[in-house]
Amino acid sequence: MKLSKVALIAGVIIIASTTLSMARDQIQIVGSSTVFPFSTSVAEQFGQKTPFKTPVVESTGSGGGMKLFCAGVGEATPDVTNSSRRIKEKEFQKCVENGVTPVEVKIGFDGIVLASAKDGIELAVTPEQIFLALAKEIPVNGELVANPNKTWADVDPSLPNVKIEVMGPPPTSGTRDAFAELALEGGAKKIQMLADMKSADKKAFKKVAHAVREDGAYIEVGENDNLIVQKLEANPNAVGIFGFSFLDQNSDKLKGATVGGAAPEFDAIADGEYPISRSLYFYVKKEHVGVVPGIEEFVAEFTAEGTWGDDGYLAEKGLIPLTEELRRAVSESARSLTPLAM
Repeated sequence: MKLSKVALIAGVIIIASTTLSMARDQIQIVGSSTVFPFSTSVAEQFGQKTPFKTPVVESTGSGGGMKLFCAGVGEATPDVTNSSRRIKEKEFQKCVENGVTPVEVKIGFDGIVLASAKDGIELAVTPEQIFLALAKEIPVNGELVANPNKTWADVDPSLPNVKIEVMGPPPTSGTRDAFAELALEGGAKKIQMLADMKSADKKAFKKVAHAVREDGAYIEVGENDNLIVQKLEANPNAVGIFGFSFLDQNSDKLKGATVGGAAPEFDAIADGEYPISRSLYFYVKKEHVGVVPGIEEFVAEFTAEGTWGDDGYLAEKGLIPLTEELRRAVSESARSLTPLAM
Protein backbone atom coordinates (compact mmCIF):
# COMPACT_ATOMS: atom_id res chain seq x y z
CA MET A 1 0.00 0.00 0.00
CA LYS A 2 1.62 3.25 -1.13
CA LEU A 3 1.16 6.55 0.62
CA SER A 4 2.43 9.60 -1.31
CA LYS A 5 3.19 12.96 0.20
CA VAL A 6 3.67 16.15 -1.77
CA ALA A 7 5.55 19.07 -0.21
CA LEU A 8 6.41 22.52 -1.62
CA ILE A 9 9.74 23.78 -0.26
CA ALA A 10 11.28 27.00 -1.66
CA GLY A 11 9.29 26.63 -4.85
CA VAL A 12 10.52 23.07 -5.46
CA ILE A 13 8.02 20.23 -5.41
CA ILE A 14 9.32 17.23 -3.52
CA ILE A 15 7.43 13.94 -3.77
CA ALA A 16 8.08 11.55 -0.95
CA SER A 17 6.78 8.00 -1.01
CA THR A 18 6.43 5.79 2.02
CA THR A 19 5.33 2.20 2.10
CA LEU A 20 2.90 0.91 4.72
CA SER A 21 3.91 -2.71 5.00
CA MET A 22 1.78 -5.34 6.66
CA ALA A 23 3.92 -8.26 7.79
CA ARG A 24 1.01 -10.09 9.42
CA ASP A 25 -0.49 -13.11 7.69
CA GLN A 26 -3.09 -13.77 10.39
CA ILE A 27 -6.32 -11.85 11.02
CA GLN A 28 -6.45 -10.07 14.38
CA ILE A 29 -9.88 -9.65 16.01
CA VAL A 30 -10.73 -7.78 19.23
CA GLY A 31 -13.88 -6.55 20.98
CA SER A 32 -17.04 -7.75 22.69
CA SER A 33 -17.00 -10.59 25.20
CA THR A 34 -20.57 -11.40 24.09
CA VAL A 35 -19.62 -11.79 20.42
CA PHE A 36 -16.34 -13.52 21.35
CA PRO A 37 -17.69 -17.13 21.38
CA PHE A 38 -19.43 -16.62 18.03
CA SER A 39 -16.37 -15.03 16.45
CA THR A 40 -14.15 -17.79 17.88
CA SER A 41 -16.37 -20.49 16.37
CA VAL A 42 -16.23 -18.83 12.97
CA ALA A 43 -12.45 -18.39 13.26
CA GLU A 44 -12.03 -22.10 14.01
CA GLN A 45 -14.22 -23.16 11.09
CA PHE A 46 -12.42 -20.67 8.83
CA GLY A 47 -9.04 -22.11 9.82
CA GLN A 48 -10.22 -25.63 9.00
CA LYS A 49 -11.99 -24.86 5.71
CA THR A 50 -9.54 -22.44 4.08
CA PRO A 51 -5.77 -22.27 3.46
CA PHE A 52 -5.57 -19.19 5.72
CA LYS A 53 -4.37 -19.23 9.31
CA THR A 54 -6.98 -19.33 12.08
CA PRO A 55 -7.67 -15.73 13.16
CA VAL A 56 -6.64 -14.63 16.65
CA VAL A 57 -9.71 -13.50 18.63
CA GLU A 58 -9.31 -11.45 21.81
CA SER A 59 -12.02 -10.36 24.26
CA THR A 60 -11.43 -6.71 25.15
CA GLY A 61 -15.00 -5.44 25.54
CA SER A 62 -16.85 -3.47 22.87
CA GLY A 63 -15.49 -0.09 23.97
CA GLY A 64 -11.93 -1.36 24.29
CA GLY A 65 -12.15 -3.01 20.91
CA MET A 66 -13.41 0.15 19.24
CA LYS A 67 -10.56 2.14 20.76
CA LEU A 68 -7.99 -0.27 19.33
CA PHE A 69 -9.77 -0.60 15.98
CA CYS A 70 -10.16 3.14 15.40
CA ALA A 71 -6.60 3.99 16.49
CA GLY A 72 -5.34 3.83 12.91
CA VAL A 73 -4.19 1.64 10.03
CA GLY A 74 -1.25 -0.73 10.11
CA GLU A 75 0.17 -3.98 11.43
CA ALA A 76 -0.15 -2.95 15.08
CA THR A 77 -3.90 -2.37 14.80
CA PRO A 78 -6.67 -5.00 14.60
CA ASP A 79 -8.44 -5.91 11.38
CA VAL A 80 -11.85 -6.61 12.92
CA THR A 81 -13.63 -5.58 16.10
CA ASN A 82 -16.68 -7.30 17.58
CA SER A 83 -19.37 -5.24 19.30
CA SER A 84 -22.50 -5.94 21.32
CA ARG A 85 -23.87 -2.51 20.41
CA ARG A 86 -23.62 -0.27 17.37
CA ILE A 87 -20.55 1.94 16.93
CA LYS A 88 -21.02 5.33 18.58
CA GLU A 89 -20.86 8.57 16.61
CA LYS A 90 -17.72 9.69 18.46
CA GLU A 91 -16.03 6.34 17.76
CA PHE A 92 -16.93 6.58 14.08
CA GLN A 93 -15.46 10.08 13.92
CA LYS A 94 -12.26 8.84 15.61
CA CYS A 95 -12.01 6.13 12.96
CA VAL A 96 -12.43 8.70 10.19
CA GLU A 97 -9.83 11.02 11.74
CA ASN A 98 -7.33 8.16 11.86
CA GLY A 99 -7.91 7.00 8.28
CA VAL A 100 -10.03 3.97 9.17
CA THR A 101 -13.06 3.04 7.03
CA PRO A 102 -15.34 0.70 9.01
CA VAL A 103 -17.56 -1.84 7.26
CA GLU A 104 -20.48 -2.73 9.52
CA VAL A 105 -21.85 -6.28 9.70
CA LYS A 106 -24.89 -6.95 11.89
CA ILE A 107 -24.81 -10.65 12.76
CA GLY A 108 -27.91 -11.31 14.87
CA PHE A 109 -29.64 -10.60 18.15
CA ASP A 110 -28.96 -11.32 21.80
CA GLY A 111 -30.82 -10.79 25.05
CA ILE A 112 -29.28 -9.32 28.18
CA VAL A 113 -30.13 -11.53 31.12
CA LEU A 114 -30.17 -11.30 34.88
CA ALA A 115 -29.12 -14.74 36.04
CA SER A 116 -28.42 -16.58 39.27
CA ALA A 117 -27.09 -19.97 40.26
CA LYS A 118 -29.40 -22.95 39.74
CA ASP A 119 -30.10 -23.10 43.49
CA GLY A 120 -29.97 -19.32 43.89
CA ILE A 121 -32.40 -16.42 44.18
CA GLU A 122 -35.62 -16.51 42.12
CA LEU A 123 -36.36 -13.21 40.38
CA ALA A 124 -39.28 -12.01 38.27
CA VAL A 125 -38.78 -8.29 37.67
CA THR A 126 -39.92 -5.43 35.48
CA PRO A 127 -37.61 -2.84 33.87
CA GLU A 128 -38.93 -0.30 36.40
CA GLN A 129 -37.88 -2.56 39.28
CA ILE A 130 -34.46 -3.07 37.71
CA PHE A 131 -34.00 0.70 37.58
CA LEU A 132 -35.12 1.14 41.20
CA ALA A 133 -32.68 -1.57 42.28
CA LEU A 134 -29.59 -0.43 40.38
CA ALA A 135 -29.85 3.27 39.52
CA LYS A 136 -27.52 5.65 41.34
CA GLU A 137 -30.38 8.05 42.10
CA ILE A 138 -34.11 7.38 42.16
CA PRO A 139 -37.19 9.56 42.80
CA VAL A 140 -38.46 9.55 46.39
CA ASN A 141 -41.30 11.90 47.37
CA GLY A 142 -40.76 14.00 44.27
CA GLU A 143 -36.98 14.38 44.66
CA LEU A 144 -33.96 12.55 43.28
CA VAL A 145 -32.02 10.93 46.12
CA ALA A 146 -29.19 8.43 46.48
CA ASN A 147 -30.69 4.97 45.99
CA PRO A 148 -31.85 3.84 49.45
CA ASN A 149 -32.92 0.30 48.45
CA LYS A 150 -30.81 -2.32 50.20
CA THR A 151 -32.87 -5.43 49.39
CA TRP A 152 -35.04 -6.51 46.48
CA ALA A 153 -38.01 -6.35 48.85
CA ASP A 154 -37.24 -2.66 49.41
CA VAL A 155 -37.82 -2.18 45.69
CA ASP A 156 -41.10 -4.10 45.79
CA PRO A 157 -42.54 -6.24 48.62
CA SER A 158 -43.29 -8.99 46.11
CA LEU A 159 -39.57 -9.52 45.52
CA PRO A 160 -37.25 -11.58 47.77
CA ASN A 161 -36.08 -10.03 51.03
CA VAL A 162 -32.49 -10.52 49.92
CA LYS A 163 -29.63 -8.02 49.70
CA ILE A 164 -29.17 -6.51 46.23
CA GLU A 165 -25.88 -7.89 44.88
CA VAL A 166 -25.58 -7.63 41.11
CA MET A 167 -22.37 -8.51 39.27
CA GLY A 168 -21.98 -6.98 35.86
CA PRO A 169 -19.67 -5.58 33.20
CA PRO A 170 -17.67 -2.32 33.36
CA PRO A 171 -18.40 0.87 31.38
CA THR A 172 -16.15 -0.30 28.50
CA SER A 173 -18.54 -3.17 27.81
CA GLY A 174 -21.21 -3.08 25.11
CA THR A 175 -23.36 -5.21 27.40
CA ARG A 176 -23.17 -2.45 30.02
CA ASP A 177 -24.12 0.17 27.41
CA ALA A 178 -27.05 -1.88 26.17
CA PHE A 179 -28.20 -2.73 29.70
CA ALA A 180 -28.22 0.96 30.59
CA GLU A 181 -30.16 1.89 27.47
CA LEU A 182 -32.64 -0.98 27.39
CA ALA A 183 -33.17 -1.96 31.02
CA LEU A 184 -32.34 1.09 33.14
CA GLU A 185 -33.61 3.74 30.72
CA GLY A 186 -36.55 1.51 29.83
CA GLY A 187 -37.46 1.34 33.50
CA ALA A 188 -36.86 5.04 34.14
CA LYS A 189 -39.36 5.98 31.43
CA LYS A 190 -42.06 4.12 33.39
CA ILE A 191 -41.69 6.53 36.34
CA GLN A 192 -43.76 9.67 35.81
CA MET A 193 -41.28 12.13 37.34
CA LEU A 194 -38.51 10.85 35.07
CA ALA A 195 -40.79 10.67 32.04
CA ASP A 196 -41.54 14.37 32.60
CA MET A 197 -37.79 15.04 32.89
CA LYS A 198 -37.23 13.27 29.57
CA SER A 199 -39.78 15.55 27.89
CA ALA A 200 -38.19 18.67 29.39
CA ASP A 201 -34.48 17.82 29.18
CA LYS A 202 -33.41 14.62 27.40
CA LYS A 203 -29.75 15.06 28.34
CA ALA A 204 -30.52 15.40 32.06
CA PHE A 205 -32.86 12.41 31.87
CA LYS A 206 -30.25 10.21 30.19
CA LYS A 207 -27.66 11.14 32.79
CA VAL A 208 -29.99 9.97 35.58
CA ALA A 209 -31.32 6.96 33.67
CA HIS A 210 -27.89 5.53 32.81
CA ALA A 211 -26.07 6.16 36.10
CA VAL A 212 -25.43 2.92 38.00
CA ARG A 213 -25.10 2.96 41.80
CA GLU A 214 -21.59 2.85 43.25
CA ASP A 215 -22.31 1.81 46.83
CA GLY A 216 -21.54 -1.89 46.41
CA ALA A 217 -24.93 -3.11 45.21
CA TYR A 218 -23.54 -3.25 41.65
CA ILE A 219 -20.16 -4.96 41.41
CA GLU A 220 -18.00 -4.61 38.29
CA VAL A 221 -16.29 -7.89 37.44
CA GLY A 222 -14.53 -7.06 34.19
CA GLU A 223 -15.06 -8.63 30.78
CA ASN A 224 -14.71 -12.25 31.97
CA ASP A 225 -18.20 -13.80 32.00
CA ASN A 226 -16.78 -17.09 33.29
CA LEU A 227 -15.70 -15.27 36.44
CA ILE A 228 -19.30 -14.14 37.01
CA VAL A 229 -20.46 -17.77 36.82
CA GLN A 230 -17.93 -18.79 39.47
CA LYS A 231 -19.02 -15.97 41.75
CA LEU A 232 -22.72 -16.79 41.29
CA GLU A 233 -22.12 -20.42 42.17
CA ALA A 234 -20.32 -19.26 45.33
CA ASN A 235 -23.08 -16.81 46.31
CA PRO A 236 -26.69 -18.03 45.78
CA ASN A 237 -28.11 -14.57 46.58
CA ALA A 238 -26.11 -12.82 43.86
CA VAL A 239 -27.30 -11.95 40.36
CA GLY A 240 -25.15 -11.62 37.23
CA ILE A 241 -25.66 -9.63 34.03
CA PHE A 242 -24.49 -10.98 30.65
CA GLY A 243 -25.72 -12.05 27.24
CA PHE A 244 -28.33 -14.78 26.66
CA SER A 245 -25.85 -16.87 24.71
CA PHE A 246 -23.69 -17.21 27.80
CA LEU A 247 -26.71 -18.26 29.89
CA ASP A 248 -27.63 -20.75 27.18
CA GLN A 249 -24.14 -22.26 27.23
CA ASN A 250 -24.23 -22.53 31.04
CA SER A 251 -27.82 -23.68 31.52
CA ASP A 252 -26.59 -26.53 33.72
CA LYS A 253 -25.27 -23.97 36.24
CA LEU A 254 -27.49 -20.91 35.85
CA LYS A 255 -31.11 -19.80 35.55
CA GLY A 256 -32.43 -16.54 34.14
CA ALA A 257 -34.87 -14.07 35.72
CA THR A 258 -38.05 -13.20 33.87
CA VAL A 259 -38.27 -9.55 32.80
CA GLY A 260 -41.65 -7.99 32.15
CA GLY A 261 -43.22 -11.44 32.36
CA ALA A 262 -41.01 -12.90 29.62
CA ALA A 263 -38.35 -15.53 30.21
CA PRO A 264 -34.93 -15.07 28.52
CA GLU A 265 -35.48 -17.71 25.87
CA PHE A 266 -34.53 -17.98 22.20
CA ASP A 267 -38.02 -17.45 20.76
CA ALA A 268 -38.95 -14.63 23.17
CA ILE A 269 -35.83 -12.69 22.17
CA ALA A 270 -36.29 -13.39 18.46
CA ASP A 271 -39.88 -12.10 18.37
CA GLY A 272 -39.25 -9.10 20.67
CA GLU A 273 -41.33 -10.35 23.60
CA TYR A 274 -38.31 -10.28 25.90
CA PRO A 275 -37.72 -6.55 26.59
CA ILE A 276 -33.93 -6.47 27.04
CA SER A 277 -32.61 -7.49 23.63
CA ARG A 278 -30.03 -5.92 21.32
CA SER A 279 -28.26 -6.36 17.98
CA LEU A 280 -24.74 -7.77 17.68
CA TYR A 281 -22.10 -6.60 15.19
CA PHE A 282 -18.59 -6.85 13.90
CA TYR A 283 -16.69 -4.16 12.01
CA VAL A 284 -14.05 -4.70 9.32
CA LYS A 285 -11.20 -2.26 8.62
CA LYS A 286 -11.49 -1.80 4.85
CA GLU A 287 -7.91 -0.53 4.56
CA HIS A 288 -6.61 -3.95 5.66
CA VAL A 289 -8.59 -5.90 3.05
CA GLY A 290 -6.22 -7.25 0.41
CA VAL A 291 -3.25 -6.52 2.68
CA VAL A 292 -3.84 -8.94 5.55
CA PRO A 293 -4.80 -12.19 3.78
CA GLY A 294 -8.18 -13.82 4.29
CA ILE A 295 -10.38 -10.95 5.50
CA GLU A 296 -12.88 -11.17 2.62
CA GLU A 297 -13.04 -14.93 3.02
CA PHE A 298 -13.60 -14.59 6.78
CA VAL A 299 -16.53 -12.22 6.14
CA ALA A 300 -17.95 -14.73 3.65
CA GLU A 301 -17.70 -17.56 6.21
CA PHE A 302 -19.38 -15.48 8.93
CA THR A 303 -22.28 -14.48 6.64
CA ALA A 304 -22.87 -17.94 5.14
CA GLU A 305 -26.28 -19.51 5.79
CA GLY A 306 -24.64 -22.54 7.36
CA THR A 307 -23.00 -20.18 9.87
CA TRP A 308 -25.50 -17.52 10.92
CA GLY A 309 -28.73 -18.89 9.43
CA ASP A 310 -31.67 -20.43 11.26
CA ASP A 311 -29.97 -23.83 11.26
CA GLY A 312 -26.38 -22.55 11.28
CA TYR A 313 -23.74 -23.56 13.77
CA LEU A 314 -23.91 -20.17 15.54
CA ALA A 315 -27.58 -20.74 16.43
CA GLU A 316 -26.38 -23.80 18.33
CA LYS A 317 -24.11 -21.44 20.28
CA GLY A 318 -27.06 -19.20 21.24
CA LEU A 319 -27.05 -16.55 18.49
CA ILE A 320 -30.57 -15.42 17.59
CA PRO A 321 -30.47 -15.09 13.78
CA LEU A 322 -31.58 -12.09 11.75
CA THR A 323 -34.58 -12.62 9.49
CA GLU A 324 -33.81 -14.28 6.17
CA GLU A 325 -34.50 -11.02 4.31
CA LEU A 326 -32.20 -9.03 6.57
CA ARG A 327 -29.47 -11.67 6.32
CA ARG A 328 -29.53 -11.36 2.53
CA ALA A 329 -29.22 -7.56 2.71
CA VAL A 330 -26.45 -7.57 5.33
CA SER A 331 -24.54 -10.32 3.52
CA GLU A 332 -24.61 -8.39 0.25
CA SER A 333 -23.42 -5.20 1.94
CA ALA A 334 -20.71 -7.04 3.91
CA ARG A 335 -19.31 -9.00 0.99
CA SER A 336 -19.17 -5.88 -1.18
CA LEU A 337 -17.37 -4.14 1.71
CA THR A 338 -19.77 -1.19 1.67
CA PRO A 339 -18.36 1.54 3.97
CA LEU A 340 -20.45 2.52 6.97
CA ALA A 341 -22.21 5.89 6.67
CA MET A 342 -23.49 7.67 9.78
